[in-house]
Amino acid sequence: MQNQTSPLILTFGVADPIGAIGVHADLGVFAALGCQGMAVTTSLLIGDSAKVEEQQHVEPDWVSDQARMVLEDAQFAAFKIGALDHMEHISLIAEVVSDYPDAPLVLDPFGSQLPALAEDTDPEELLTVLRQLLVPQATLLMLSHVELGHLAETWRDLANGETVADDAQHLIDLGCRYVLVTGTPAGTSRAETGLRANTLYGDGGIVRHDRWQHLAGPFIGCGGTLSAAITAHIARGVDVPGAVQLAQQYTHGTLQHARRYGMGRLVPNRFYALHPQAAQANKTAAPT
Repeated sequence: MQNQTSPLILTFGVADPIGAIGVHADLGVFAALGCQGMAVTTSLLIGDSAKVEEQQHVEPDWVSDQARMVLEDAQFAAFKIGALDHMEHISLIAEVVSDYPDAPLVLDPFGSQLPALAEDTDPEELLTVLRQLLVPQATLLMLSHVELGHLAETWRDLANGETVADDAQHLIDLGCRYVLVTGTPAGTSRAETGLRANTLYGDGGIVRHDRWQHLAGPFIGCGGTLSAAITAHIARGVDVPGAVQLAQQYTHGTLQHARRYGMGRLVPNRFYALHPQAAQANKTAAPT
């Protein structure tokens, strides 16, 4: 019988050797925010803090079996799904999570760090399957404004003049409760150069709009840190708008105290608040 008190979260994603992205990064965020994570690995990466060179997908049946085994053993407070670039993975994961409609699901399906799609994969078909099978099940879909534009190409004519808000509403009409659009340039004057906005849409429009000073970086794993933090706060019982607010504050802190493991990009320091002296020693430039 389960006797641990912290919420359990099941995350689906890639296995990254340095833990900057994917499930290992998620597990770190969950632990830092008082949750216990378990992971279903969808692919193995060969890479470092500078780049990912190769990717080996896990057999689809193995992905499904990993999930089914742990789901039969434990009860989960939330799900997180990370970057997906394999058609069968999308279908099987959608089938698995459909059996748990009461568990919140945070969907963060795009990964700019992953290698190019396989030659036999049709990008538009992949996006269409994602939109049809996983988006309707999501409590929150997180994506950049550029990624939203690519996804919107699967259902509309770009000449029709739809806005980001229209695209977000379309996804909400499919069944997704919230859409978080990240990284939109938000400066309205030269003095505000470098501001970025994250906008949370719900049914009927904007729920919250947060502007942040862009930190120089370069970073790896920012988006995954944010979506994992949102998942953790939701698993702890915070409503979605509140979880988004808290997760942004946490993510900003991980970037302010980011660390450079080698010769590549800076990695968010997920445990900066637990080791403040060490974090201060590794601190990057503070926002202006």
